[in-house]
Amino acid sequence: MSRDDLLFVSRSEWGARESREIHHMDKPVSLVFIHHTNMKSCMTLEEGCEEMRVIQNFHMDDRGWDDVGYNFLVSEGGHVFIGRDWTRVGAHTYGFNRVAIAISVMGNFTERPPSERTLQVVQNVINSGVAQGKITPDYKVYGHRDVRETDCPGDKLYAVIKAWEHAGQEPPEKPAA
Repeated sequence: MSRDDLLFVSRSEWGARESREIHHMDKPVSLVFIHHTNMKSCMTLEEGCEEMRVIQNFHMDDRGWDDVGYNFLVSEGGHVFIGRDWTRVGAHTYGFNRVAIAISVMGNFTERPPSERTLQVVQNVINSGVAQGKITPDYKVYGHRDVRETDCPGDKLYAVIKAWEHAGQEPPEKPAA
């Protein structure tokens, strides 16, 4: 799965603000965390771009983070919005930001799972990361709730990812500081 096979939306395309600060990760990583935004689902590119700006403003202005917290965000329209991309430390999973990639699915998946198409896009992003040497082939996938008291990524999405081949069965150990 190459980067060209996915509908990536660059930061300039979705209208991203400049990051306040950038820290780079060592790669490849062996952990992938799945989140949901617990906000609006987006079907069109325009809806996704608008929602990305809302999310970035929330993360930067309300949370005080350097940028949008996730490496990638996937809309139900099949778009992959670049947050921090493969190279940058995120602000997504406290204690694991330097050693993991985070993919957030745009929407709330407590009552319903994302579509099969959306789930396939998430897996394609992971597969692309493996093919590019950004994620190790023996990676483990976790939900945000596996390492923190939260409902994220929603009950229905969490149930799906726990059945994936690379799903971590035990919570990962927090890396040394």
